[in-house]
Amino acid sequence: MKYIKFLLRYSPKIMKMEASTVVMNQKCIKEGQAEIRLTSDKVFYNPVQEFNRDLSIAVLSVFTKDYIEEKLTRAQKIVKKSENVIDDIAGNGDTPEIPVIILEALSATGLRSIRYAKEVPNITKIIANDLSEQAVETIKSNIVHNGVVELIETSQDDACMLMYKHKHPSKRFAAIDLDPYGCPSIFLDSAVQSVQDGGLLLVTATDMAVLAGNSPETCYCKYGAVSLKTKCCHEMALRILLQCIEQHANRYSRYIVPLLSISADFYIRVFVKIYSGAIHCKKTTSKLSMAYHCVGCDNITLQPLGGFKPNPTEKNPQQTKAYLPAVPPVGEHCVHCNQRHHLGGPIWSAPIHDDVFVTRVLTHVQENPELFGTNKRIQGVLAMVREELPDVPLYYTLDKLFGRVHLETMPMLVMRSAILNAGYKVSYSHAAKLSIKTAAPAQIIWDIIRTWEKTHPIKPAKLESDPVAKHILSQDIRSGIDLSERPDANPISRRDGQLRFQFNPTPYWGPGSRAAVNIGEEKISKAIRNQNKHSNKEKSAGKRGHSPSSDDENHKKTNVEYEQTVV
Repeated sequence: MKYIKFLLRYSPKIMKMEASTVVMNQKCIKEGQAEIRLTSDKVFYNPVQEFNRDLSIAVLSVFTKDYIEEKLTRAQKIVKKSENVIDDIAGNGDTPEIPVIILEALSATGLRSIRYAKEVPNITKIIANDLSEQAVETIKSNIVHNGVVELIETSQDDACMLMYKHKHPSKRFAAIDLDPYGCPSIFLDSAVQSVQDGGLLLVTATDMAVLAGNSPETCYCKYGAVSLKTKCCHEMALRILLQCIEQHANRYSRYIVPLLSISADFYIRVFVKIYSGAIHCKKTTSKLSMAYHCVGCDNITLQPLGGFKPNPTEKNPQQTKAYLPAVPPVGEHCVHCNQRHHLGGPIWSAPIHDDVFVTRVLTHVQENPELFGTNKRIQGVLAMVREELPDVPLYYTLDKLFGRVHLETMPMLVMRSAILNAGYKVSYSHAAKLSIKTAAPAQIIWDIIRTWEKTHPIKPAKLESDPVAKHILSQDIRSGIDLSERPDANPISRRDGQLRFQFNPTPYWGPGSRAAVNIGEEKISKAIRNQNKHSNKEKSAGKRGHSPSSDDENHKKTNVEYEQTVV
């Protein structure tokens, strides 16, 4: 009788719990025109990357048109040079069909490939590859669910081996998308060989701690460059990744042309075209530079690895000749603060964006805002990218400049106006809210700060306790500085109120854990558990009187128990 009462009382709750478990085990995610179903937490999905995917779709939509036109132009040139007219290309006015095949080397759920198939025009075929059997099964079911079976082909293979199989010119891809968890460098050697001439590489890197200077020796191992811990670390990360791709491409007489380079949230993303040409590879030394970073005032001086100077002849008046520049560009001590330098690089010091291409992508997003869930952010970021000075690598930050000398921070518009009044151009960088990108010499920047200090003096105690600040502020002002504001100091993107720097929309906004769905109430539980673990450990040790060593042992035991539970 008691058992019957128990069933009558609790069976509805039990059935409800079971039903909710079934729903949780199969999560449905809608993004853009795609809808995917996830049946396993071992398949990686991160909603944070929607901006990444939206931007990639916008870039590919513009690129595919350019790619087809470029291939047709080359084909027509070949026809004109040949003696016989090829009917397939020039006959009857028919346009030849140019195949546009895209490889997503690390597909996970297949969401990106499905969105490409549904939202990017002119695509012939997409290969969605993943090494995980569970991921490939998920991709197959999602392809059927979205009705794009005719466009997407699945592959279960090692990404590098798959690309090596397609390195023959007849098998190469029009575009390759690399969006790995962490560092992409292990995929670059195969990627630069298996993309068509004039094809597109889309590369993401999420190991920002390494690229931003926290571990320069690791950065050298992974990217072939020494990173620096500086305020302009996010643009430095972009330039390190670009030089890494260029170095891999040069080994096969290929080179890169950056179209768009973005630093957003916790990752960087670059879009580069790949071309072949040994003579162009010789110009790489003029596109790369070593960076001398002052540890006192944070000033960075670039030293190009090489350059080209005019060497005209009667037959070729425009001929140039390569040369090696004199080094070093700095003395033993910084001329501004009398401190020593750290050496970083090499980094890509040529332009990182193509202004014409960025303008076309921005126009495409403005004309089709309904296609992109993050269209306002894309428009804001691309508007800032268009305003960036193309020939000025790296930037200062307002807080670092004034914090170095313990002064009240000058309003940004006043600083920008002072630089413009001195006769130099200035812009923001999309990578930092308080950035100052300018070709003005560091002497001008410090003269502006010293002029500001006349009306906003530093506290004497701080001046005496900081020899670096004292050395900087004690120098004479060598140039006439005008701090009066001017209207053109306020950029258009700021005047229009565009969404330039987005706040984190949800808690725990970041890269998430490897191979997890990263949605719902149980999102990144390990990351949540480990937040503030060091400070919490110290607090608990102080309350209980435990020694740090005993806490370490307890923490190790907890980790072991957790790992055993996960396994």
